[in-house]
Order: sequence, then structure tokens, then C-alpha cells
Amino acid sequence: MVNVIGNPDGSNAVDYTVNCAAGFPFVTGPESSEGPINNVLPAWDCITGMTAAVGILAAERHRRSTGEGRLVRLPLSDVAMAMAGNLGYIGEVCINSEERGRYGNYLYGAFGRDFATGDGKRIMLIALTARQWRGLIKATGLGECFAEIGRRQGLDLDDEGDRFKAREAIAGAIEPWIGTRGFDDVAKAFDAEGVCWGPYQTFKEMVENDPRASAANPMFREIEQPGIGAYPAPASPLDFTGLERGEVAPAPELGQHTDEILGSVLGLSGAEIARLHDRGVVAGPG
Repeated sequence: MVNVIGNPDGSNAVDYTVNCAAGFPFVTGPESSEGPINNVLPAWDCITGMTAAVGILAAERHRRSTGEGRLVRLPLSDVAMAMAGNLGYIGEVCINSEERGRYGNYLYGAFGRDFATGDGKRIMLIALTARQWRGLIKATGLGECFAEIGRRQGLDLDDEGDRFKAREAIAGAIEPWIGTRGFDDVAKAFDAEGVCWGPYQTFKEMVENDPRASAANPMFREIEQPGIGAYPAPASPLDFTGLERGEVAPAPELGQHTDEILGSVLGLSGAEIARLHDRGVVAGPG
């Protein structure tokens, strides 16, 4: 059994109260901003759920091989602190004794930033690897401009760390190139050279325009949710070779499986379940 708790000492915590203590709100947002900025993605809830699933699988495998059961405790705050450690934030402070700064929408450690196209759309552009950097140079034709930036700043822009140091000058060269072209033209040029980029889009734009979030993606199935209507819902993103993805079921109504659980899990008889209903201890759907 996996028991998800807030803090290691058993005290209360949720995603927002964990995130505020894990440092990330102080490196989120524009460089000029003051105070913490929360991310709307409940990252620690998401990662804790995935970690809990791994814990259940590990415990079940241990039981199958040894016959021993295990209680697994998983504090939400430990997930956040572990991830801060795994990403190097804790080690960075211990070694350098410095705070990580805010860098806005720049990618930390290499080159990446958002840009506006000439027709008012926005894209995220990344040149993390050498191949991505070469593709960006070919797509934009700015190779000599970038070389001059490197000479002027004494940096080797083939090195990702140096690209981060020269990020503002690189962005200054790319900005007019993207800004004088429409979205479709930028997309065509970048795709032809394998540039790593993506469009900014709202949830509505994603649903209406992106095939990855539609029935065109085999991960999605259309379901009929009682009381709501029909919409595409995702199955597991895991795609096992030779196996069909599982069906996607609507969310159960409150109390829908009460009798099934009481009978199959707790082993209660029909008469015992009926008495619980009569006494108002349990209830079915509706």
C-alpha cells in the first residue's frame, strides 16, 4: 500500500504550500519581476501521482518475489525536494553559495526564448544541442552574424554554455528575422532544417487546431460523460508494441461502485450491504 502524505512528519501540505518552499517561484517570471510567481501547473501533484504508481508496482513486485507486503510512505514535499536535488538546484547552492536568478522565457544553460512572428503569433525556439544550433543557423542564414557575436564577446557559440552567455545578443539577431515573417513562413523554414521550435497556443487553440490533442491521436477516445456531454479523453500515454491501449471510461458517479467494493473487496454479503444502505451508512449513485 502506498500512503501519500503532505510532509515527512505527517503534517498538512498541498501542491501550492510545497511549491512555495521549493525555490521555484523565485526563478519563475521576468528578470525584472519582484516577489514569488507561482506556476499554475500542479507539478508536485502530477509527479507524486506518477511516483506513487511506480511505488505500487515496486511493492507488488517485491511481494510476488518474497511474499512480503510493504507500506510505502510518499510525502508530497519529499517529491519536490528530491526533484530540486535531481535537477541540481540544491547542489548549485551548496557549491556556489549563490541564488539561481530569473531569466524570463530564456532557456537556462543554452539558447532558447519566445519570439513574435510578423502576423502576431508567438513561438518558442530552442537551440540546445549542436544539431539544433546548426539547423537554426541554416534556417535563418545568420551564421556570420552569430560568428561576429562570438568574436565580439570572446565566446564559442558552438558551446551551449556560451550560447547562454550570449543569449541576449543572439535573440537580438533572431528577433527581426522572425518578426518580419509570417508564422507559416517561419514554420516552413524551421521544419526544413529540423529546428526545434513550437507554437504558443491557448487550451482552446490546442483543442481546435492541434492533432496531438484530438481523435487523430490514437491516445484519445471520445467518451460520453453523464451530466456533461461528449469530449475526447486520453488513455495512457504509454504505447506498448503489440498491445492495444486500454479503453477510456467516463469518470464514475459518486457511489457508483459502492456495492461492488463492499462485496468484492470487503467480502460483505448482499444482506449486509442492504443493511448498510438501510441505516444510511453507505449510498449508491444519485
